[in-house]
Amino acid sequence: MLHKCAKAWVTGSLLLASQLPLSAQAAGEVVGALYTMSNAAEGNSVLMFDRDSVGKLTPAGEFATGGLGTGGGLGNQGGLIIDPAGRWLFVVNAGSNEVSVFAIEETGLELVDQDEDIVRGARPISLTYAHNLLYVLYAGGAVGSADSISGFRVGDDGTLTPIPGSTRALSDVDTAPAQIGFNSDDDVLIVTEKATNLIDTFVVDPDGVAGPANVHASSGTTPFGFAVGKRDQLIVSEASSGATDASSVSSYQIDKDGSLTLITPSAETTETAACWAIVSNDGRFTYVTNAGSGSISGYRVGFDGSLTLLDTNGVTGNTGKDTGPLDMAASPDGRNLYTLNGGSDTIGAFRIKVKGGLASLSSHTEVPGSANGLAIR
Repeated sequence: MLHKCAKAWVTGSLLLASQLPLSAQAAGEVVGALYTMSNAAEGNSVLMFDRDSVGKLTPAGEFATGGLGTGGGLGNQGGLIIDPAGRWLFVVNAGSNEVSVFAIEETGLELVDQDEDIVRGARPISLTYAHNLLYVLYAGGAVGSADSISGFRVGDDGTLTPIPGSTRALSDVDTAPAQIGFNSDDDVLIVTEKATNLIDTFVVDPDGVAGPANVHASSGTTPFGFAVGKRDQLIVSEASSGATDASSVSSYQIDKDGSLTLITPSAETTETAACWAIVSNDGRFTYVTNAGSGSISGYRVGFDGSLTLLDTNGVTGNTGKDTGPLDMAASPDGRNLYTLNGGSDTIGAFRIKVKGGLASLSSHTEVPGSANGLAIR
């Protein structure tokens, strides 16, 4: 069972190369914001936290999406994301089959689109964005329901327009999909399927239309979260059905035709229930959360995409006993990493060391028990 990863399963980038000295900014100065969503069944909302120069988070408002959450786990990664330019925040409303779009303002968020007419599937759980294209992953919603993806054009005002012909089925029904994301060239989409142990790819044409699914066997069982590094290298966490100390991470080369070539097969984390994955912006490191172990495993990524554990025991960072770390986000300056902890209903914070290690900041911010996803600016 995947109960350890079920409570709250934007693909994020991690910058490690330029860590600014604290003297460059006044301690306590607000330098950005962190977002999560409540995923509440009675009404979904985005929770905003101001982020200061030393990594501390301060509640800064709650903004209704106009839709409904599920009140429980989505088995996902990427339930809310920010576009690379930092203009828009996109959020799934899995309980009402909608996607909401917010304009990002310095002191808050403004809802600019939320309309069930844009929906082309049931139970949206994951989002990805590139060049004014938003693709949505739908997890069916009922047993026997189709799992699919669908694309939308994002207007200059943030409104969404469906792309004709972009809705594509996954490998089957009831695949328990986890995440959708673009490759680094933004012309191939990737989707992980937990129940089938498959990875789907879809080649996207110049008009933004995704082709049919190319289906690949995962190196390890329960492929979950993923991140794309330099040179179109795909790094996938493998929860191994939640088996104790059996999680792993695999890397692949993504080709233009959507094919995947295995690089490192199932490198062990030595930990339990690896769920979420991020990769550093310079491509040198990747991190996965281990929901069943209360830990984060870090890997060094070789030029060829090969993976090597940073710590032989698989523990690069500890979130604490029974904290159930799931989602992660790293600050744009590469100084801090945050975890959404589904077991303790908190957001934890770490300082990122130059060589990829993690040091706990002993800062825990409370969030609702149904919270899902992390996005940062």
